[in-house]
Amino acid sequence: MHLTPEYLILRIPAILIALTVHECAHGWVAFRLGDRTAYDAGRVTLNPFVHLDLFGTLMLLFGPFGWAKPVPVDPRYFQNPKKSMLQVSAAGPASNIALALLFGYTLRLIGVADPSLGMHPYLVKFLTLSILMNTGIAFFNLLPVPPLDGSKILLGMLPNRLIPGYIEKSRYLPIVFMVLLVLEWGLHIPIFSRLIYPIFSPFYNLIHFLIFWRIS
Repeated sequence: MHLTPEYLILRIPAILIALTVHECAHGWVAFRLGDRTAYDAGRVTLNPFVHLDLFGTLMLLFGPFGWAKPVPVDPRYFQNPKKSMLQVSAAGPASNIALALLFGYTLRLIGVADPSLGMHPYLVKFLTLSILMNTGIAFFNLLPVPPLDGSKILLGMLPNRLIPGYIEKSRYLPIVFMVLLVLEWGLHIPIFSRLIYPIFSPFYNLIHFLIFWRIS
């Protein structure tokens, strides 16, 4: 997609909202489960500048995916560390799915399909972009690649006897993952998108269906 000034202006607030709510959700759930680490570090906040990672934000602004600074979590404060880490990890992607649905229902509610309502085209573009952005961030973070949320969610679901094997087998995944992202973003070699799109497409279609379903 050609990054026009108009597109960038609309994309920046969409990114800030998506990343801020994602990281705040992690910290808030951890706080509710007994861990004050993120709260004491000032990370349970909707101030976007507290959460932004420069390179991750640039990747999201100009590239296919991106990230924010991880929220610090100390599982020693949890009564059930395995279950609580799963909940904390799932909170981020869940918040982005909720945002995608919220922006989508807003888009549907105000009648984007009816030009007679006079909805401003920039608002339509922002809401549409926010749906895509939040769906993409949720999907990206659900991938079972350390240190993404999906890897911690999977650890929380695996039987204890399988966890060491998963950790051993997945230790090289972050390097492979970053190489594929650099090839995609920097060298325009679309290996990553060709691997991911067949999985992302049904995920996005499900979110789209939940927003725009109709009873005939």
